[in-house]
Order: sequence, then C-alpha cells, then structure tokens
Amino acid sequence: MKKKNVEIMGLLLTGVICLVIIINKNDFEDDVNPRSEEIKEILRDISTFPRSETPQVPQSHCDPDLSVYNLTGFTTLPGHIKDFLLYRHCRTFPLLLDVPIKCGGPNKSADVFLLLVIKSSPENYDRREVLRKTWAKERLYKGVWMRRVFITGTTSSGFDQKRLNRLLKLENNEHQDILQWDFNDSFFNLTLKQILFLEWMERKCPHARFLLNGDDDIFANTFNMIEYLQGQEDNDGSKHLFTGHIIQNVGPIRHPASKYYVPEQVQESNAYPPYCGGGGFLLSGFTARTIYNMSHSIPVLPIDDVYMGMCLEKAGLMPTSHFGVRTAGLYVPAETVDKFDPCYYREVILVHRFLPHMIYVMWDEIQNPNLICGKSNPSSNANR
Repeated sequence: MKKKNVEIMGLLLTGVICLVIIINKNDFEDDVNPRSEEIKEILRDISTFPRSETPQVPQSHCDPDLSVYNLTGFTTLPGHIKDFLLYRHCRTFPLLLDVPIKCGGPNKSADVFLLLVIKSSPENYDRREVLRKTWAKERLYKGVWMRRVFITGTTSSGFDQKRLNRLLKLENNEHQDILQWDFNDSFFNLTLKQILFLEWMERKCPHARFLLNGDDDIFANTFNMIEYLQGQEDNDGSKHLFTGHIIQNVGPIRHPASKYYVPEQVQESNAYPPYCGGGGFLLSGFTARTIYNMSHSIPVLPIDDVYMGMCLEKAGLMPTSHFGVRTAGLYVPAETVDKFDPCYYREVILVHRFLPHMIYVMWDEIQNPNLICGKSNPSSNANR
C-alpha cells in the first residue's frame, strides 16, 4: 500500500512539474514574441476608455508655482486652467519611448529631407496604423528620404495607463517611430508636446532639412510636399520656411465654455500674432531650431499653433500661406457631387479632419493611374 502511495505521489509531482514548464514556456514566448493578437487584446481593453481634456498634475517631479494664487480671479478659474498656471513652467519630463537613431544619428540627420512629426494620443492606434501604411510610410522618393515619428504623452491612470503604455511599447518595438514623454496628453499640453519634440530634435536630429508638423487625423500628400520643397530656391533647409493655412487678426477666446478659452490670467494681450493652423504646416530645419531657441524665453501658451506664431514673431520671422494646406477642411460648394472625389485631393498638400478609413481609401484613389480629372469632371472647378 505504501509503495502504491509513493507511485501515485510521484506521478502527481511529475504532472505538476510538466504543467509549470508548459506555463513558463508560454509566458516566455509571450514576452519575447509580442504579436498582433496581444495588441488586439490591449485595444479591446481600452476601447471604452473615457477621454478627458482636463490636464492632470504633471508626472515629473516639478513643484507647482504657488505664486499664481496671487493672480486676481485665480480662484474663479476652471480647474484645468488652474492646473495649467500652476505647472506651466514645467518643461522637463522623462522620455519613456525613444528612437535615438531615427535620423541615422545627429551627424547623419541631414540625410533626412522630410521628417513627418505627427501629434498623436496613446489610444489612437488605428490612426497610427493607417498612416504607417499610407502617406506617412517611410520611403525614398525622388532621391530623398522621408522619415516618421509620432509624438505623444500618457493618458488615463493606474492599470489603464499601463495597458496604453504597453500598447505604445509594442508599436515602437515593431515600427521604431514613437516618442513618448511622461506628461498628461491633453489639449492644453499640446504646446508642451511641441517643445519637448524640438528639444529632442536639437539632440537627435538637428540637421533634418524640412518637417511636416501635423495631427494624426490629416490626409496629406507627401509626394506633393517633397516636390514643393525640392522646388524651393534654397531647398537644403538652411533658410526660413513656415507655411500653411494663415490665421491672423484674431485674439484669445474669452468665453469659458470654449475649448480654446484663454483668460487674461494666462494671456493679457487681446491680439495674437499671425500663425498657421495647427492641424498641419511645413517648416524648415532652420525655422524649427529658431522656434526652439525662442521658446526658452516665452512662457508657454496652451494653444500650440499660436505659440509657434509667437516664437516666430520674436525672431522677426513671419509665416506664409500655402493654398494647398487646408486645415479648416476642403470646401466643396456643389451639393450634387461627392465631396470625397479624389480629384479634389490629388493636388493638395494636406486636409485636416479625416477618418482613418477615409485616409486609407483616399490614398489609394489619388494614386490610381486611371484617375482622370479635367473640365468634364465637376471636381475640376471645386478649388477655384
């Protein structure tokens, strides 16, 4: 009987050992081989995350500026404005994800003719994936290189934040195209995002010739961009260039209900300098470095495209208008035609506010060699 019990115990022990080995093997394989199924699982978990535009306390060790409590009317301001004022001086945040050789290293960064700098939030996985397959695909075109980086912060908190950070890490392992800092990714922190990128560029990609700075919901024709930039008299990025959809003769919105509300405690002046709409604009490497240098002495303003205009103004530079940049959308006056006819979009530089599936379809359609646009097509008159 004793012998039989020993045999049974031996079999049970052997089974437990085998089970442990199998579990450990599966865990190990999951760790070293993250695949699309893992990304899909993360996306299922985060698909219902609530999105908040209210800035949270920065993640770095930066003490609040308590002197803002002395500002007249401070206590009556909305919470996100108070947070902004308390932490607007904070400009140093840990870099969670990096792509240090994106430009081939600082000394070889002049080989990058066009660097696509795309503002994205952690949960916008579907947008990033579509852009990687369409206009933001890294490629050699007409003898010059296009490179791509997505710039982002962190969102949510606790387990949700960990899952989103894991998602970005998986993406970066596969694509090497994400810069992520440990600050709250919100509308009022877009200027901070721009400054942190320019600091990274100064160190890791200082000689890139030109940049597209845009949102992850734009449709862009990067082929047209390169042709336009190569056609410049000085096309090595060493001269001033900042072009897009010009906005001028406007000032801060003082209505508290507006997303763009900027009270006098944040910006006293009632006028903004001319600037280009932040959905997307082109600039030279020279101008990007100039903006970064000017940013050291200009307090952060939460409206990032206006802040760029302020930096340009301080440097004695001006933005210019480009007819092909439509950050306010593409106006199609005729009601009887398809507003997404590819003939409207084949000649533009970029158009703001596109859904991911429409970006994918439009990119394919504008490259159709059989696409005919002319006087017989009602689209030909849409942009005149």
